[in-house]
Amino acid sequence: MQFFRFAITRAFLAIFTLILVSLIVFSLMELVPGDCAERYLAFKSSQGGAITIADVEAERVRLGLDRPYMVRWGSWIINAFQGEFGDSCILRLNISELLGQKFWLSLAICLTSLLVAYLIAIPVGIISATSKSPWLNNSLRLVSYLGLALPNFLLALIIMLFSTVYFGDTLTGLFSKEFRDAAWSYDRVIDFLSRAWLPVFILSWSATAFAIQTVRALMSDEVGKLYVTAASARGVSGRRLLWRYPARHSLGPIINSLGFDLNRIFNELPIVALILTLTEAGSLLIEALARSNDQQLAGAIIFMLTASIVAINFITDIILALTDPRVRRSILG
Repeated sequence: MQFFRFAITRAFLAIFTLILVSLIVFSLMELVPGDCAERYLAFKSSQGGAITIADVEAERVRLGLDRPYMVRWGSWIINAFQGEFGDSCILRLNISELLGQKFWLSLAICLTSLLVAYLIAIPVGIISATSKSPWLNNSLRLVSYLGLALPNFLLALIIMLFSTVYFGDTLTGLFSKEFRDAAWSYDRVIDFLSRAWLPVFILSWSATAFAIQTVRALMSDEVGKLYVTAASARGVSGRRLLWRYPARHSLGPIINSLGFDLNRIFNELPIVALILTLTEAGSLLIEALARSNDQQLAGAIIFMLTASIVAINFITDIILALTDPRVRRSILG
């Protein structure tokens, strides 16, 4: 019963967070000078068309921009929860169809990068915190510092230059030319995997280094506590001691930070996408914010990313509640 109450509480908080974020995103879209009708008709005018004030007003009515602010926000959030974001302001294409698989490819790349980072960081961080070898500790620390010091975009440029010089292939894009617009098939999946490893590697580069530092700090703090010493005195030793006591308590904050780490990786994706010429949500977000000023498209991408992060946070809270009753008590009292 207590766990059920906890899950309901967290689900309510997740939904409330999404509604609040939607209000912030929609408000930012509204604060941009000029509405969608003006931006689209200005774009059309730049292509040689003659535009009048009556055309702008007619377009504003057609898009529903003459309705009150709260009514438009309410309509937008209801449609957003149904996966419908209307049409792109500049491209005049349905945003859900425009994003399509692009957002899910971006999310898959980010989640895979996060998984790779933690598969490496957790054991390496534990070894670094518990090893008595100065050589091993200094080597792992050097690798970690290198990951933090070398930006992802610079790493992408280094790999591209190396590949171009020695192999004649820039390794850009998520698909080869023959599979770029093809339907999904076994061959297209293989082609995707043969190229997706590069953005995954680049995005997990700094994430791994950051996670190693975090795991090492948490383990170093736990491994010297009295309960670990008491367990060791009872005869518990080796890996069993590490995983049952200090690692178990250290990994709670790591699990709880998955949503934050996913957001940090996605923040780095647009720059990496520009360098590697990836055609996915990261590049669309840069295009919408920096070039076309398409706030409807940018708002949809930001909302979908936020929804993904909130969903991951909800799942991690449930996992922590299943393994640690202290989490439930911290919410329910």
